Amino acid sequence: MRIHRLTLVAGVALALLGSVAFAADKKTVAVTSIVEHPALNAARDGVKKALEDAGYKDGDTLTFQFETAQGSPATAAQIAQKYVGEKADVIVGIATPSAQAALAATKDIPIVFTAVTDPVAAQLVKDPAKPEGNVTGVTDATPMPDQLKLIQAVAPSAKKIGFIYNPGEANSVVQLENMKKATAALGFETIEAPATKSADVGAAAQSLIGKADAIFVPTDNLVVSALEAVITVGTENKIPVFSGDTNGVERGAVASIGVDYFKSGVLAGEMVVRILKGEKPGAIPVAFPSATDLFLNQKTAGPMGVTLPADLVAKAKTVVK
Repeated sequence: MRIHRLTLVAGVALALLGSVAFAADKKTVAVTSIVEHPALNAARDGVKKALEDAGYKDGDTLTFQFETAQGSPATAAQIAQKYVGEKADVIVGIATPSAQAALAATKDIPIVFTAVTDPVAAQLVKDPAKPEGNVTGVTDATPMPDQLKLIQAVAPSAKKIGFIYNPGEANSVVQLENMKKATAALGFETIEAPATKSADVGAAAQSLIGKADAIFVPTDNLVVSALEAVITVGTENKIPVFSGDTNGVERGAVASIGVDYFKSGVLAGEMVVRILKGEKPGAIPVAFPSATDLFLNQKTAGPMGVTLPADLVAKAKTVVK
């Protein structure tokens, strides 16, 4: 009987030691996003998929946390500080403001960003090839000349391009400057329409009526979160709306050329895995999209006053009908 008791005690002790070892091995990846919309949600899902594929299963070998700042930089800062206080193993910042908030909160915990257009202008890294410090990630930059060529193909008569953006987001200011350079080089004109909060996006779009031949919505999280307001203005006034965010086409934009945010998220997640296995984020180069996808919306093309060329339709990855 005594032998059985000793065996039972030994078994319990081993089980407890095993659970302690398991707890020590369990990692925490804390994800913060400036706002929720389809593109950023796809990036988050891509990060989680990469972790699962590498054997990091939420609730088992991993604690996967996610919080959104609902468009507020102040809330993004609070979320980042919370994650630092909880000693997350890696913080993932989705979109520029959330990545910046994470970096402001810690110089020690590794940070991986995604859905950031220009990490240098956002002061996340100094050199994308050699990030150094505790930050690396994946950009979502699509060359503005490519966006303008798409606008030319769909709306050949468009010369004045309305550009709706949040002047408080570094990512958007960089895109505006790139658009200005591209339009000047190709004989177009950029018409600015700033919006500092989502409730202003519809008014910004309305300000372009009679001024712009087409509207371009960059990968600006504030504007993208209120994209439907821009689509309404475009359809009611026969102004074609183009989106830098490919997910915007399913929501009503007539065309987009850009990165696949789920794939970008997967790439960022693979970086997280490398860091969890011991690599330093500063030694991992920033990744740039290797290819872009074309998305078209035949359903909204007519109401916006354009016809999609057959050769363009044939090349598209996705056509909404």
